Amino acid sequence: MIYDEVVNGRRSIRGFLDKPVPRALIEEIIALASRAPSSLNTQPWNFTVVTGAPLDRIREENARRTLAGVPESREFRTGEQYGGAHRERQIEIAKQLFGAMEIARDDKEKRQDWVLRGFRQFGAPVSIVVTYDRVLLGSDIAPFDCGAVVNALVNAAWSRGLGCVINSQGIMQSPVVREHAGIPDDQVIQTCVAMGWPDDTFPANAVVSRRKPVSEAARFVGFE
Repeated sequence: MIYDEVVNGRRSIRGFLDKPVPRALIEEIIALASRAPSSLNTQPWNFTVVTGAPLDRIREENARRTLAGVPESREFRTGEQYGGAHRERQIEIAKQLFGAMEIARDDKEKRQDWVLRGFRQFGAPVSIVVTYDRVLLGSDIAPFDCGAVVNALVNAAWSRGLGCVINSQGIMQSPVVREHAGIPDDQVIQTCVAMGWPDDTFPANAVVSRRKPVSEAARFVGFE
């Protein structure tokens, strides 16, 4: 696919086929994504690619802790809850997803099951945990650079026929991920990406989020 087709066609995928992803293909995607820009070419990112039994253990323990009311333990700052236009966009996409999945507003059981899907990595066969070196903790540059490589990762995967969803729910119980993925203490867990072959029959996969127009997002200074 050409670049425009990748960017305009990519969607967040939340339903996956029960089909393994070859390691060689994941390595190819990571190599392509690693061409992302970083501050002075520091390349602070690292990837832990998890599948099989270790990923199943992460899913199970994430869901168990969530249902037990264990507080989240993400290793990055989340700030206050969004408000205004940012909150409106969150609500808009939630309505689209719930509508596609036929989840009624008052159906607490289905709503909870949907939330738990995130903690279970949406059933994806692969989870890529993105970390950066702890010696860089405290700088906003390293997380910024990790954001760039994650964007490149999901686009590279889409260009190869794979779907992804950037999934901070998957690392909300960071000690679980650290233990079962064997992530060393010298790494800060930034986020994870659920990856696999899209299930075209899964209704939520057809949802396309609305993007604000250039006229709203950009200001042009000094142009005639």
